[in-house]
Amino acid sequence: MSDRLDASVQSLAEAILASPADAILATDRRGLIFFWNEGATRIFGFTSEEASGASLDLIIPERLRHRHWMGWAQAIAKGQTRYGAGDVLAVPAMTRDRGQISVEFTIVLIRDVDREIVGVAATLRDVTARFEEMRRLKKSLLAHTMPGSGEEGAASDVHDRS
Repeated sequence: MSDRLDASVQSLAEAILASPADAILATDRRGLIFFWNEGATRIFGFTSEEASGASLDLIIPERLRHRHWMGWAQAIAKGQTRYGAGDVLAVPAMTRDRGQISVEFTIVLIRDVDREIVGVAATLRDVTARFEEMRRLKKSLLAHTMPGSGEEGAASDVHDRS
């Protein structure tokens, strides 16, 4: 029974890691990638072979790298991060073609048998479309609530577009 359960858990883990829905990646303590799933390839455009051994700088916009690595060093030193306990961080990321996307992610620290941190694993989701829609809705709301627009004009505007 235990062998069957172990096999089922192993099969589940493989299915989750292979899922193309979300990017799942893992790095060593230095931030060098050693695991990159199909979801990461779909979202970022780099193959597993291209990403393997590369720094996370591969997907971090240059203007954010310093802040990222400061947070990284702090998480490794403290042995904890707030982005693995249910908190999701939303940040810009870079794709292979140097385009910028918005991603949400959580991370977990990878520990060895002695509980020493040996790396970091992350699950990332592309939320670019949702962020763009929110930005569009905020802009539209702002335009309709500006002084002088009047509620009546805002209501007719909305209905005229239907």
